[in-house]
Amino acid sequence: MKTAVVVLALFSACGSSSNNNTTDGNPNGGDGAMGSGMHDAMGSGNPHPGRSVFVIVMENESSSAIYNSAAAPYINNTIKPESAWATMFTDELPSAVPSEPHYVWMEAGTNTFSDITFLSDADSSAGNSTTSTKHLATQLTTAGLDWRSYQEGMPAACPISSNGFYAAKHDPFVFFTDVAGSPPSATNTTCAAHHKPYTSFATDLAAGTMPAYVFITPNLCNDMHGAIGCPSGSDITRGDTWLSNELPRIVTYAMAHDSIIYVIWDEGSNTQIIPFFAIGPHVKTGTTTAVYSHSALLKSVEEQLGVPVLSTVSASPDFAALFDTGYFP
Repeated sequence: MKTAVVVLALFSACGSSSNNNTTDGNPNGGDGAMGSGMHDAMGSGNPHPGRSVFVIVMENESSSAIYNSAAAPYINNTIKPESAWATMFTDELPSAVPSEPHYVWMEAGTNTFSDITFLSDADSSAGNSTTSTKHLATQLTTAGLDWRSYQEGMPAACPISSNGFYAAKHDPFVFFTDVAGSPPSATNTTCAAHHKPYTSFATDLAAGTMPAYVFITPNLCNDMHGAIGCPSGSDITRGDTWLSNELPRIVTYAMAHDSIIYVIWDEGSNTQIIPFFAIGPHVKTGTTTAVYSHSALLKSVEEQLGVPVLSTVSASPDFAALFDTGYFP
């Protein structure tokens, strides 16, 4: 396992800018070091062939509970100094709305569709799914770009139902019938082709078989959510420890393959302002006070992978200001 010191060295060696205020905008365009991955030769509009965008989603903590917290030493001593991090990443949904609608929003830029408005944490089913095709996974498939959801503790090839410390509400793809089937099925082949248990991730990463888009959800004990049966102690510290064990290898890959890592929380706890970190070879290190949201995340991923921007997020800002000039998208 790489240590925190190795992660810091990787950032420095790969030319990440330091001591920058990241509120200034950058022009689009530019190129970067090309990596090798399973999506290299797929012929899409991806402006950076070989790039992977990793989204790692943690749970239920406001930025005030994470930033400068003694319960999160890895985040504050390693991730924060070597990333772009936001002080005004805002939750677009009311505080009473639970996790699932937030995850659906990360995929589609809304929780409201013509056939359903997601407002609960119910498992995927005929009555709790949408036929809408206006979401990121379908955009990527249409563009010839592969994508994959790595779910820690997933119980089935298509994990439409919660089990143990796996929560279906934290896997947005299973709520779209063009991915999970109509009705959604635990054996759906399309869904299975785009899902793997997190136990497969380290081997896939080492083999360089990363798709263009990688969505990672830790289990309920490791994502800061907490659940009955999880080890005792701080939920925040358990999540921080999980990141300290898992993130270094992803950083190594990102630096070698011109890739991007976004570490994001689904919602806050005592406030609507949530933590957010961007990590990559051309990310400006430092804080930004710009107002961002899950819509900004989705729009930026679309732009960075060269697919059309969904109308639901077209008015949102993107993350251009977080990157060195010429390296966004």
